[in-house]
Amino acid sequence: MKKIKILFAFIVVSMMITGCGSTKNVAYFQNSDSVSLELSRVLYDARIMPKDVLSITVNTTNPEASAPFNLTVATPQTLSARINSTSQPALQSYIVDNEGNISFPIIGKIHLGGLTKNEAEQVIHGKIKPFLSETETPIVTVRMINYKISVIGEVNRPGMFTVANEKINILEALAQAGDLTIYGVRDKVKLIREDTTGKKEIHVLNLNDANIINSPYYYLQQNDIVYVEPNKVKSQNSSVGSMTTLWFSATSILISLTSLLYNILK
Repeated sequence: MKKIKILFAFIVVSMMITGCGSTKNVAYFQNSDSVSLELSRVLYDARIMPKDVLSITVNTTNPEASAPFNLTVATPQTLSARINSTSQPALQSYIVDNEGNISFPIIGKIHLGGLTKNEAEQVIHGKIKPFLSETETPIVTVRMINYKISVIGEVNRPGMFTVANEKINILEALAQAGDLTIYGVRDKVKLIREDTTGKKEIHVLNLNDANIINSPYYYLQQNDIVYVEPNKVKSQNSSVGSMTTLWFSATSILISLTSLLYNILK
């Protein structure tokens, strides 16, 4: 009887060990020695998309000349600041519509969709120059206020992250989320992206392959969603918690039946 129990326990433990996954796919860039990085020589610039929120400031040597282009917004904080201090009021932000346009003071509608920040600054510069004196050389600064990405799934700190410098790659995004857990599938990371027309696309990225650095999806766009799916081990373990009681009950019954049959047949 004791031998049967030991044998059965050995079988159970063996089954549990068999369920453990291999670690061969945990390391990133496994073929880094054989990958050419020539295609990665690209300086990425984010492009303005519909629903982006832009901060646009115009500076001139004469502050009064640029004042009409720098609208401010009255908020409870700025109203209180006017009373209690000399703090700067908040500047008006501009939402890009579905056609890629914004409504800018004095100028009216300006099309900025699909442009980089530098290109947008040049366009606005050209639009406001006729309204200034010939001696003025305005400095236009465009920033994307709502540049954010989301990382979900098998990562240590899933969430939505704001990108201050408007440039982030897939590895930096995963680092923001605390990297993948040991259960994350590294060769099938899904990138969900929406283009300027509203069309959604899903791209699969392989972190084990160093060629990801040359991928057109290495750099993330605003509003991208990165999803890391769990491996088979995590999927199996997720059902263990709810079935633990049933498993041990079934094991006890099986041991009892084995003992009964042994006593009958011996």
